[in-house]
Amino acid sequence: MQADKKKIERLLKTARGQIDGILKMIEEDRYCIDISHQLMATEAILSKANKEILAAHLKSCVANAETQEEREEKIDEMISMLGKILK
Repeated sequence: MQADKKKIERLLKTARGQIDGILKMIEEDRYCIDISHQLMATEAILSKANKEILAAHLKSCVANAETQEEREEKIDEMISMLGKILK
């Protein structure tokens, strides 16, 4: 993986902390909308981490593919991934 590992780790640890907080909110029977806000914030962080990883993939793995066939395969992988993200 060519992404900034420190940045990805920080984002994922933040998301993990938020999930722990959400679980606590559920245990405490907190207001549904407050829980939903925290879930959306966590989703945003995970999305940001995924964008960082995919951008690094394009800049390194796709750009440095040794053959046209390998490059096309990696591009097809990206297209497939984007199809899943954009659902």
